[in-house]
Amino acid sequence: MNTLHPSLLLRRALLADGLVGVSTGALLVLASDWLSGLLALPRELLLGAGLTLLPLAAFLIWLSRREPMPRVAVWAVLAINALWVIDSALLLVSGWLTPNLLGYSFIISQAVTVALFFELELIGLKRSQPALLGA
Repeated sequence: MNTLHPSLLLRRALLADGLVGVSTGALLVLASDWLSGLLALPRELLLGAGLTLLPLAAFLIWLSRREPMPRVAVWAVLAINALWVIDSALLLVSGWLTPNLLGYSFIISQAVTVALFFELELIGLKRSQPALLGA
């Protein structure tokens, strides 16, 4: 099936992911200069991440309210979250950046948060029911 009746867990996980994304994105955009100095991370990286998060967060909030929900959209969210976690790990092990302890903590904590949303959304997807044609 191409659409599904989302479980309550999936709806809430998508909404929470979106709300966290809005707050994190706004913080990164509005305070990228200050955070850059505090975390020893490039301002452009923080600003770019924030500008990426804001439309994604809006999409997550919109998606959390759909009935039925497009299955491909949920899989796209899962893929984006997985890529975010992988990219965060690559930033830390590649040597491209040299953040301070707070910078490492920031990158790790947001990657763990995104991984948690990935897991909750995947479980919520598995608990969701296919939408029947014409229903």
